[in-house]
Amino acid sequence: MAVKVKLRKKSISGNRSSLYLDFYPPIPDQETGEPTRRKFLGLYLFENPKKDSDKNHNKETSEIAEKIRQKMDNQLNKPEIYTVYEEERLNQQAQLERSFIDYFKELADQRKTSNHDNWMSCYNYLLNFTKGKCTFKQVDEKFCNDFSRYLLNAKSLRSDKTSLNQNSAVSYFNKFRATLNQAFREGIIKEDIIGKVPTIKPTETKRGYLTQEELNRLAKTKCPSNTLRNAALFSALTGLRYSDIVKLKWGEIDYNEEDGYVIDYKQQKTQSEEYLPISDQAFELCGYRQGKDDLVFKGLNNRDRYYFFPLWLAAAGIDKELTFHCLRHTFATLQISNDTNLYTVSKLLGHKDLKTTQIYAKIVDKTKREAANKIKIKM
Repeated sequence: MAVKVKLRKKSISGNRSSLYLDFYPPIPDQETGEPTRRKFLGLYLFENPKKDSDKNHNKETSEIAEKIRQKMDNQLNKPEIYTVYEEERLNQQAQLERSFIDYFKELADQRKTSNHDNWMSCYNYLLNFTKGKCTFKQVDEKFCNDFSRYLLNAKSLRSDKTSLNQNSAVSYFNKFRATLNQAFREGIIKEDIIGKVPTIKPTETKRGYLTQEELNRLAKTKCPSNTLRNAALFSALTGLRYSDIVKLKWGEIDYNEEDGYVIDYKQQKTQSEEYLPISDQAFELCGYRQGKDDLVFKGLNNRDRYYFFPLWLAAAGIDKELTFHCLRHTFATLQISNDTNLYTVSKLLGHKDLKTTQIYAKIVDKTKREAANKIKIKM
């Protein structure tokens, strides 16, 4: 019995219709083997198009979809007619008509537990750049270079009064590159386009930190919040980020005779499992042990780190522009200043790349040079 193959559409978001093939009677699904009547093509049409570009898109997409329908009809009813070359060519045409924006969003959603916010920020800039419409067919070398220049000159989406930070542009363009590399590996695009496009060079950022004397002075100064005080000094003694400290539970802190107190936790930023030895003094800042599911620094919040932390610094007579995260920089800088080797510091910080840790060595070299120049003899 011949299988009837009809081209149909289904309304989706964005005032669009998704195209699919309707089979009667049903045919076996290629993956599950179960009977199915539908095969979505990954192609879409604009509903009620007004722009010429949208109308042209609909016309070209409809022609491609009809060719796919004819191909499927031939495969099911006249399999000997269609050549392998023609099949591959139509498949490639269909892939190029897929939405690059939707594909990027799919990859971003796969990173729900790792760097998802960063991916979504890039997605929002990509939406602005493309005005929400872009197929793989449009993504060529010029498109990549144009997006790179756009990021370097874009206004921040958080405030139109400031420009996007260059290092943020580096991070977002790397997400864009990773997406194209993934599409190339999957065969959606046949050419390694991104390999021809220069990367955005990062700028070296200034990493604020406290000296040992300033840290001691801060510890002796009354803090508006005792929880903030303990959490901040804990960060300076362990190198933990705020995101890890605010979620730290008692069940993640253990003690054994060989290592003493240790934290066995999952790093929020990288989702990597970390095993971090901490000092007795750091453990004392945690207070009395509670239940394993209880937060160690219960009540710590953004008001503490954004409002009370600067007030505490000012009360201690420290006029540097520092954030809570600078306590992590303080830990790294003081460790290297006290001759802890770079590899050990890298492991304590949970860095994946030693190059990330090397910037602290540069800070220490600079402070040593400044210290050396302080002693002068009048000749």
